[in-house]
Amino acid sequence: MVRILIAEDMHMLRKALVSLLELEPDIEVVAELASGADIVPAARALKPDVAVLDIDLPVTDGITAAADLSTAVPGCRTIILTSLGRPGNLRRALAAHVSGFLLKDTDPDRLSQTIRQVAAGERVIDPQLALATLDFGGSPLTDREAEVLRLAAEGMEAAQMASRLHLSTGTVRNYLTNVVTKLNARNRVDAIRIARDAGWL
Repeated sequence: MVRILIAEDMHMLRKALVSLLELEPDIEVVAELASGADIVPAARALKPDVAVLDIDLPVTDGITAAADLSTAVPGCRTIILTSLGRPGNLRRALAAHVSGFLLKDTDPDRLSQTIRQVAAGERVIDPQLALATLDFGGSPLTDREAEVLRLAAEGMEAAQMASRLHLSTGTVRNYLTNVVTKLNARNRVDAIRIARDAGWL
């Protein structure tokens, strides 16, 4: 019997997942949660074999929770089930040691099979998303450019970044201009979006 934990903040979808998976004779839902903050405490208490997590959860997102689970409850493997099928999310998920990554339009039989495969120690990734992630390749940004863009994503202005990085304001602006050019972005905000979607931030 594969014991699973489900974390999905949309009540109707969560109930549908529970109902669907409880039809499987070898799968038992031991917890259904609406908040990312409850995942690690529930997993510690119930010791599920697999946690099926949405990304967009309140308090703690699913990928952060997956990383926390890998340390707090190493026997619990994780599957991300999401509508946010961006290469950057897959890159983040893999860095968080997830064992599976599927989109929410996945066939129900495939989800059940993925749960069994992950419980058996396999890794299962949506093939189309994996190909899209490979197409993005590595980041074209230098370490310093990525650092400047990361600070910009946190809402810092050029003068604040210059102070933090011990650079001149003009140098920071040059880095930002380089980033926008390299990413073929319209502006700084667009560059942040592109880098996040690709998993470069």
